[in-house]
Amino acid sequence: MMTRPTLLPTVGSIAVLAGAFAFQHIGGLAPCEMCLWQRWPHAAAILIGLIILFTAEEKLSWFAALATFTTAAIGMFHVGVEQNWWDGPTTCSAGGVSDLSAQELMDQILTAPLVRCDDIAWQMAGISMAGWNAILSLCLTALWIKAARNA
Repeated sequence: MMTRPTLLPTVGSIAVLAGAFAFQHIGGLAPCEMCLWQRWPHAAAILIGLIILFTAEEKLSWFAALATFTTAAIGMFHVGVEQNWWDGPTTCSAGGVSDLSAQELMDQILTAPLVRCDDIAWQMAGISMAGWNAILSLCLTALWIKAARNA
């Protein structure tokens, strides 16, 4: 049976993922490509937590820690893109237009994603959703590491 140390971070990833879906489906904030990338590691951590629930293989907590650390890293990278500290993937960020011909500019406009990764759609206390994901995911990583060490 899942022990208390693995239950909390599993529920934490469920809450973070549920929050992301609530912002999307209730709040009407469509996710960008990088936002979607941040969801998959939480899903993996949840799945690992459920496997631990049914198998009592607490050492799998290391993999869940890796999953939540991965989403934290993606979140931190996403914050950098939002703050214009570095360029994001060209598939979801605005590119420079100064060296483009009229046709290239038109092509860029027509192929631009509906939701850009370098726009902050929502923030609280000056921290974007990507930033909150990074912070919460690092906390979950610490909980998973604690659970793994107790295994």
